[in-house]
Amino acid sequence: MALALLLGGCTVGPNFHAPAAPGAAHYGPTDLPPQLAATGQTFDMGGSVDRQWWHLFGSPTLDALEQEALTRNADLAVAKASLDQAREVWLSGRASRYPTVQLAAGASRAKDSYTLASPLSSNEQSYALYSGQFNMSYVLDVFGGRRRQIEMLGAQVDAQRYQLQATYLALTSNVAGTVLQIASLNSQLSAAQANVATQRRALEVTRQMQHLGELSTNEVAAAENALENAQQAIPPLRKQLAQMKDLLAVYVGRESADQPALDLSLADLRLPPRLPVTLPSQLVGHRPDVMLAQANLHAASAQVGVATAARLPSFDLTASLGGLSTAVGTLLSSDNALWSVGGSVSETVFDAGGLRHQQKAAQAAFRQAQAQYRGVVLVALQNTTDVLVAIVQDADALGHAQKAAQAAERSLRLAQAGLAQGEIGTLPALAAQASASQAQLALIQADSARYVDTIALFQALGGGWDGQSKGEPAGEGAKP
Repeated sequence: MALALLLGGCTVGPNFHAPAAPGAAHYGPTDLPPQLAATGQTFDMGGSVDRQWWHLFGSPTLDALEQEALTRNADLAVAKASLDQAREVWLSGRASRYPTVQLAAGASRAKDSYTLASPLSSNEQSYALYSGQFNMSYVLDVFGGRRRQIEMLGAQVDAQRYQLQATYLALTSNVAGTVLQIASLNSQLSAAQANVATQRRALEVTRQMQHLGELSTNEVAAAENALENAQQAIPPLRKQLAQMKDLLAVYVGRESADQPALDLSLADLRLPPRLPVTLPSQLVGHRPDVMLAQANLHAASAQVGVATAARLPSFDLTASLGGLSTAVGTLLSSDNALWSVGGSVSETVFDAGGLRHQQKAAQAAFRQAQAQYRGVVLVALQNTTDVLVAIVQDADALGHAQKAAQAAERSLRLAQAGLAQGEIGTLPALAAQASASQAQLALIQADSARYVDTIALFQALGGGWDGQSKGEPAGEGAKP
């Protein structure tokens, strides 16, 4: 026993160390401009994301929907329950560090055959028998297998916590993105309907001019084709709008028949002026998917220790104290007391290599988790880089779309002035109106892309969550 207790500090490895953070000072080869001229947004290098970043869009409707989703979403409820389950399993595992104590009591009435000698000192063949017993058992964790098992369960708690954060981040991003899509589709639908009205008016004028002999059937057919093309754009927009509203109902925990009624347009939202850019070395601690991969790596590391300890001897201690009597009153007397103390050691001598292969399988799983962690980090860096590139390029595209819309608006004003002065006919003026409607539609789409990019950046940077401030039980044995 003394030797076993001395060996208690010998825990089989490996000891887990969190992987080093990326050393890069920037994302990819892209040089970020200090300010995006088309939108007035600025990059804040090293800045942090607000935990409730959706407030930056200035929409009370969006804020209310985010709160409703966080309260009623089914996926979030599942993730919370999974975390509670993992925590209880971890607490149950921790209990194995302590002895198991049991109390037992029993009573019986028996009559033995006179052919057999009575087991009692009184030689009575009929008797009542009462028993009470206190039992204790304890498994000595000499080589740390139990400690590694508890460490693995703690890492699984961390994994579930990070999964909950990932679900939270995905949900808030999806709600914001869906609300944005609805606002964009509403704006596009208004622009498309205005374009249809313009094309319908152009067709009416064309038919009148054909009736007067000023235009041919070809011009009428062209005007009809332009109208049909304009009308063709409306059903897909309505379909997408209905689908987005149905999807939003799922996010906020409602049935489709009870979906939120949204009449938002892009004019009801504002673009956040500051775009924080977390450094790559800090990004890994703010991304739930990266921290989840790290927790899985930690669990795989602890499992190697569990499999290693399984190949070493195990030591058990047992103790029992109680009494046995024919009367309850004398159950605890010294004459009726009984006790036992014992210990055992066991070692697997032959299992055809089963335990050895289990250890090798755990080591392979650890190498797999290492590769998966590296892959998740690379994807996180690539994802953030892609978002930053999209922000820069889409801002440039928005600038061109704004200039095109301004040019189309000037052309429309000139055409309307020419029409009023009799310098041009109605058809050129209507054509200028249609061109302005198309430019406005393109501007709405380019503007929507900027909102999408901003939401994607907040999501890529972890949504303001810091994986280091967990406030929950970490995996035991960790050395961060």
